[in-house]
Amino acid sequence: MSQETIEQTQTIQDDSLAAGMEVRNLSAYYGDFQAVKDITMPIERGKVTALIGPSGCGKSTFIRCLNRLHELTRGARVSGQAFLEDQDIYASNVDPVQVRRVIGMVFQKPNPFPMMSIYDNVIAGIKLNNARKSRGELDQIVEHSLRGAALWDEVKDKLDHSGASLSGGQQQRLCIARTIAVEPEVILMDEPCSALDPIATFKIEELIAELKERYTIALVTHNMQQAARVSDFTAFLLSGEERYGRLVEYGPTQQIFTNPQDEQTEAYITGKFG
Repeated sequence: MSQETIEQTQTIQDDSLAAGMEVRNLSAYYGDFQAVKDITMPIERGKVTALIGPSGCGKSTFIRCLNRLHELTRGARVSGQAFLEDQDIYASNVDPVQVRRVIGMVFQKPNPFPMMSIYDNVIAGIKLNNARKSRGELDQIVEHSLRGAALWDEVKDKLDHSGASLSGGQQQRLCIARTIAVEPEVILMDEPCSALDPIATFKIEELIAELKERYTIALVTHNMQQAARVSDFTAFLLSGEERYGRLVEYGPTQQIFTNPQDEQTEAYITGKFG
């Protein structure tokens, strides 16, 4: 993404860093296999959009397309468009590395860098981007990011300890702190609670509710209760007979869970399959 594009995008930011997205006829492939089929839907600015559906329906593939991670897989490709505000992130003049800076990703399994301290984990993205910051500026970013991830009070006296020394839930919040340290506009979360216990899951869900005040969030989850609790909008994906992921229904979460328009959505939500 060009510097001019970044500057234009930043003009929409006030206290919030959030930016909206929209995908149009987005398809994703692994070689000849089509994993996602012609999805068109918005990712609303400053909201949480949950992606639900049975295993193998293309949820994780789809979310990886939103920041151009999918194409890093050998033989993978994408067709269609994905807009961050008015900029198609798949346009020929767009730098995918820059896309991944402004659209961050939190993965299913916490992945702090084990050989780095908590402090260095938080600023890893900043160093990767070769941003020149003084020690004082980095200290402020670390505290701000850890506070933003609701982790500061738990680790402020052991910032020099390994990130791997933390509990699973703390490690996931550390990964969230690392993501927000570079001030993204969108945060993608691929089943961020699947490896966590109920207490840690509750903390992450509370954190998601706080993060949407500043960021746009897209969340893949298999947990219907979690989707209902934390999201504003929900998209239901399903694999059809031709084995590609298709969008069955999208809408406000309350509507999807109380009055779905498609019988397949109702069947999935009520546990009749999946």
